[in-house]
Amino acid sequence: MSRDKTSWLLLLHDLAEIVAVWPELPVELRQAIVNNGKQMKLITYSKARSVSCGIMTADGLIDIPSAWDGANPPRSVKEILQRGSACLAKLADLGPASSFCEAKRRGADNLIPLDSVKLLAPIPRPSKVLALAGNYSEHIKEASVTRGFKVGLSDSPRLTTVPRPFLMPPTVVIGPDEQIPWPAYSKDIDYELELAVVIGKEAKAITADSALDYIAGYTIANDVSARTVTFKKNRAERPWDEFYDWLNGKWADGFLPMGPYLLTCDEIADVQNLDMTLTVNGQVRQKANTSQMIYPVADIVSFLSYIMTLEPGDVIATGTPSGVGLATGDYLQPGARIECTIENLGTLTNTLGDRPEEFYEPLGD
Repeated sequence: MSRDKTSWLLLLHDLAEIVAVWPELPVELRQAIVNNGKQMKLITYSKARSVSCGIMTADGLIDIPSAWDGANPPRSVKEILQRGSACLAKLADLGPASSFCEAKRRGADNLIPLDSVKLLAPIPRPSKVLALAGNYSEHIKEASVTRGFKVGLSDSPRLTTVPRPFLMPPTVVIGPDEQIPWPAYSKDIDYELELAVVIGKEAKAITADSALDYIAGYTIANDVSARTVTFKKNRAERPWDEFYDWLNGKWADGFLPMGPYLLTCDEIADVQNLDMTLTVNGQVRQKANTSQMIYPVADIVSFLSYIMTLEPGDVIATGTPSGVGLATGDYLQPGARIECTIENLGTLTNTLGDRPEEFYEPLGD
């Protein structure tokens, strides 16, 4: 390839145009470019008091209902997943490979500047929100040492134990840049960076070998946690109190920020090799890689599918690595800015709201 031709190609706005104007492009490279164009960042967003779904591109947002070719367009990311692979294949024709030029050719007002909309969680109200307790060995160790949890850690946990899932209400979900409400039942609020899996088709009793085929894509989650509960004051002790206090600490409104987009799984070469970083006010608190999971994504999805039927749009937070505030007592303060970054998935940013003036103490003094 000549230098002039290389320079000219780099100036082209769309990768798809390279394919169109360079017939002698090697087959392997041509296929890679075409496939890249079909990979999607699905978003849910609000604009002018209305909520819609779209595809994020380098040029802006493509509004799916406006750009849809034909009647009855999908109007949410969840509906896209419920319609299945045929819907996703049709959406691929609206994606980055056609972006700006194709949007103009369609004559639709469907290319929207990113800064003119508010991004919401990709799935604002999942039917099910599941999470894993203790999926990174170092996090289990720090929780055991700091809080005295007798959670245990065998030499080969993946071979000798099973995942510990728990459910959360859909009201925990909020989107990027939203403020996390400080609940009136806790004085100590913590963060937990997690990779979130979004289910793409119904899964029941599936094998780990096939589990990745049931995943639509991935996003970032921050499993915010209340580490103490104020309703413990003056309470008579009962068995399991510590467990239920921990579980209640996961259920507050807005305690699972998610986003900024749902990246379809075809854009992730290896979900078990993604770098993860969480910062609080610019200070690195968590730094890990998904390769450090005890139970990999495929095992998690398979295990859960035997316990319950997984449905399109269900969200699974896959556990957090070490470095949480629980280990040091360095909990979040009002106004703290939490930035969660996972390789290829962008950055999810939220701030913590004001500390309540009064706390909930139902048993009083």
